[in-house]
Amino acid sequence: MLGLLYNMPREELIAQLYDGLVLLVLGMGTVFVFLVLLIYITKIMSKLCMRDPSHPANSKAKAEAAAPAPAARTMAAAPANDDAAVAAAIAAAYDKSRN
Repeated sequence: MLGLLYNMPREELIAQLYDGLVLLVLGMGTVFVFLVLLIYITKIMSKLCMRDPSHPANSKAKAEAAAPAPAARTMAAAPANDDAAVAAAIAAAYDKSRN
């Protein structure tokens, strides 16, 4: 492989190295611009979805902010060693994580 480089005229070698460098910069520049656009488009779409009142995440967040969770009221009223209250809190947290 190196033998080919030694036998190649200097001008042709420089031209090929220049062409390779141009391709490298164009390729990496294209990928960089695409990734930057992807980041900003994702952020814009996220903001648009969060502004939409019919989006499920917004309706759940508003409903939870309006009324505290029943498990939180149960745990606040229960003594610390009440196993039934702890089991109810675990079940409520598991149910909330699945929905």
